Amino acid sequence: MYQLLTDSAVDLPYQVLADNHVDFVSMQVDINGEDFKDDLEHHFDLKHFYQQIDKGIMPSTTQINVGQFVAFFKPYVEAKMPILYLGFSSGLSGTYNSALQAKKMLLNDYPDAQIYLVDSLAACCGEGLMLLDAIDKRDAGTPIDELANWLTTNALRYRQWFTVDDLNYLYHGGRVSRTSATVGSLLHIKPVMDVDTVGHLRVVKKARSRRRSLETLAANTLATLANHENPRIIIATSDAPDAAKLVRDQLMASVPNAQILLEHIGPTITSHTGLGCVAVFSLGVTKRN
Repeated sequence: MYQLLTDSAVDLPYQVLADNHVDFVSMQVDINGEDFKDDLEHHFDLKHFYQQIDKGIMPSTTQINVGQFVAFFKPYVEAKMPILYLGFSSGLSGTYNSALQAKKMLLNDYPDAQIYLVDSLAACCGEGLMLLDAIDKRDAGTPIDELANWLTTNALRYRQWFTVDDLNYLYHGGRVSRTSATVGSLLHIKPVMDVDTVGHLRVVKKARSRRRSLETLAANTLATLANHENPRIIIATSDAPDAAKLVRDQLMASVPNAQILLEHIGPTITSHTGLGCVAVFSLGVTKRN
């Protein structure tokens, strides 16, 4: 028996985690100088958050610190419950490094504690899809050490393709240069991006229209899909439901038995992508490179 843990960058519904006995630690979002917990819409009003961004609010986020992780892990450690934490990409946040430091501190006081940490090398529902697979394997009886090893070994098979509607948010988040954001906006370029082997964002294509960028998300997903019979695919958006449905329809045309989940991109990720982001997550047949 062991406990699965994650963080709110996972962007799955609160109730999914609650129903599957997964605990999570919240990222912090600053909106006009006021701090809020990203709690997977348990109390956080995501619709209102989207409305604020639409009015021009530029939020910021704070990584989870070492003290928060010590407080998060410690009750399980004291109860001698083995824990497996699946964390937000170390290439996008210092959060995972904070978890590593917290583990080291706890092992000084509890040397027999079983603390497994897995860097998802993923963001948003890429991390979420990994968690769903971890839940399935846990429920099938996979031991904690084997599960941690499987997740680490297969992390780079999780594919995540996404496009944004406004490059200025990626610029403010330090993900693209001012020049790229300005030129891209002027030319109506819609970049298609993924996450590389160390968890950083990278541009893989520059589409000249919104529709072409969405079509590329579907095409790239299908080209790398490990399971063409009944795959589990997540499409997540920051307030772009029509775009999500367009991508879903294109995927369903090729894999009609796919289990496609439509999810919201939460405040942590939306703070860096802005509104209109569309992302598709799946398990690939090979590792990304």
